[in-house]
Amino acid sequence: MITAQAFSTIRAIQRSAWNDCFPGALEDWDFYVAVENAAIDDFKWRYLAVYDSGSLVAVAPAFITQYRLDTTVSGTGKRFTERLERLWPGVLQLPLYAIGSPVAERCDAGIASSVPEARRPLMITHVLKAARQDANEFGIGLVAVKDVPTHDTQWAASCRVAGFQSMPSLPSGWLTVPYGSVDAYLGSLCKSTRKDLRRKLRAPGPRVEWRHNIDDVLPQVMRLYEDTLSRADLQFERLPASYFTGILERLEKRAVCALYWVDERLVAFNLMLVDQHRLVDKFFGHDREFSREYNLYFRCWLTNVDYCIQHNIPVYECGQEGYASKLRLGCEFRGNNLFFRHRNRLVNGLLKLVKMYLRPDRSDPAMAAAISET
Repeated sequence: MITAQAFSTIRAIQRSAWNDCFPGALEDWDFYVAVENAAIDDFKWRYLAVYDSGSLVAVAPAFITQYRLDTTVSGTGKRFTERLERLWPGVLQLPLYAIGSPVAERCDAGIASSVPEARRPLMITHVLKAARQDANEFGIGLVAVKDVPTHDTQWAASCRVAGFQSMPSLPSGWLTVPYGSVDAYLGSLCKSTRKDLRRKLRAPGPRVEWRHNIDDVLPQVMRLYEDTLSRADLQFERLPASYFTGILERLEKRAVCALYWVDERLVAFNLMLVDQHRLVDKFFGHDREFSREYNLYFRCWLTNVDYCIQHNIPVYECGQEGYASKLRLGCEFRGNNLFFRHRNRLVNGLLKLVKMYLRPDRSDPAMAAAISET
């Protein structure tokens, strides 16, 4: 007999059982404990668990928040929706129950290794039903599935059967690193980009320090975070200091922070997750006063590529932003889809119309190019 349950803390699910559903994941049980402990404002965490005869067979993280429909819109479209929100406060906001995580790279339903591949669609269906039932308990009409890989046809089929609509979400940047040196990587880029980067590298750069603990520089890190956040077109959540320290503490050697110094001033930081298979860029914060002079974004990029080369890491996962630069830097893009359904048929129909105008590829040509590539 298959049953499902929703929990308010991941500690209600055994660590080994959760990780068995996500083998090899960097964003594992410990990652979600650190996120939960960080107490990010405006989010309520939920954890969906499916049992077969009392044994855990599937899990998925979920969250509740007040969602702005223009979250993934940028450029001209964003300026229009911000004016609309000022004229009519709350018009673009809806209570949302979403499967996935605002701070994870992609959504998936973790399936226990004991479950045959043929039964995975059934497990996904039970996760969707559990989410709908849990959302009803909170009086929330809108249920979504955030950032499902476009190649995952089982998620797409299960969502379609459940009546969910779909639209493109932000694609994930992905750089394969088969190179023996940074110079070899530069040689793989187009001539103009290669020449530009080599010119940038000739100038003196900041000192780079790799850390697993940033407690002593936390005020400086948060200053850089707030400065970067104030300039971001796309930002779903506001991360507290405890997020950065908690990730480093909880994941130990699987999390690292690169600090960039000019003399005694911290001018940039980069929080990453890492194992022998991939380097995952979680957040890059930098001082706008020093960014142009020291080319901080590109120096950080090349530092990360060099780290992958030195540690024989084959993949650099570089997030869901900065598409124009990443296209120049040789990235591939992995497509993601957002699935959603509102239990109110009228609202659901309205959202079907709204999604035609608030798609993320409507207002950013570079993002549109990245999405079309996928």
